[in-house]
Amino acid sequence: MPEILVLYYSPGGTTAEMANVIAHGIEEVDGMQARLRCVPNVSPVTAQVEDDVPPSGPPYATPHDLEQCAGLVLGSPTHFGNMPAAMKFFIDSTSSLWISGALAGRPAGVFTASTSMHGGQESTLLTMMLPLLHHGMLIVGLPYTCTELFRTRTGGTPYGASRLTHELEDTPLSDDERALCRALGKRVAETARRLLGQIK
Repeated sequence: MPEILVLYYSPGGTTAEMANVIAHGIEEVDGMQARLRCVPNVSPVTAQVEDDVPPSGPPYATPHDLEQCAGLVLGSPTHFGNMPAAMKFFIDSTSSLWISGALAGRPAGVFTASTSMHGGQESTLLTMMLPLLHHGMLIVGLPYTCTELFRTRTGGTPYGASRLTHELEDTPLSDDERALCRALGKRVAETARRLLGQIK
């Protein structure tokens, strides 16, 4: 069964929760399955500082996970309007896939979370798109046919799913944020299925 890779970094659990909702959206599409993977923390000298197997949650991603996927949904928290070093470190390890063109023509979406309304959600989403465009991936966003974009007072952008939070217990995903996460997963999975020629 074709898989959509949901690849994320989530030191506090906020993007992990989004990833799980996105995975549900992927699996609403007949014949498609989600593969959850995360990336480990890195040290200030940009080296992996955690064991090869995480203490809980999904396994750490490898470039092989990317190579096997029919599509990708990439997520990380917002750090100064950009993706954190841990995610960038992983992406920088994918040069062999870029050289071979392994990801070219596959759909991809992005998601993020921040602790303030103007904390750089949209710039983070845009910067996560850049390496995916270099890989030749086809960016899938959220159109305004997703009517939650008109209603949301927290997260949600046409560039991808987003979330406004301080702590998981204090600010759970809003109904609109949850719906947009599911919609993003579903759109990437539907696009991948069409590109695979499974439906006309």
